[in-house]
Amino acid sequence: MSIEIEIATTSTAGDALPLLAVQFEEHHIALGGEALEHAVHGLIDGRGRILLARDAERVVGVAVLSYTWALEHGGRVTWLEELYVIPEKRASGLGTKLLHRAMEVAKADGSIAMDLEVDVDHVRAENLYRREGFHELPRRRFAKRL
Repeated sequence: MSIEIEIATTSTAGDALPLLAVQFEEHHIALGGEALEHAVHGLIDGRGRILLARDAERVVGVAVLSYTWALEHGGRVTWLEELYVIPEKRASGLGTKLLHRAMEVAKADGSIAMDLEVDVDHVRAENLYRREGFHELPRRRFAKRL
């Protein structure tokens, strides 16, 4: 069966929650339940997009895009927050397919660049992004909860 990638709507955004919860757990990010649901619905309310990869009715992959304005790039930028494929669908090309669709959607929505981050020990993801023309920046990312 063919995998279809759709842009989540208000009524389908919740379909991304189980995969995002697993992704966050794998990366030791303490966000789940109502907080994750709030974040997802706030994102698709004009702040970004969520792409759902479906194999029939089952969601097997997700890409989360957040939009921002960056002086460094001189305009609207998409932050690829998450790209997750369930383990049994990895190495099938689905990650690449999701990334390509994410870039198409970002460009169509007016973004001129895409930024992302990769955990330091996630070589497989690094390889995907390098193959697709992304390059490593010579700096570190910092964050603080407010």
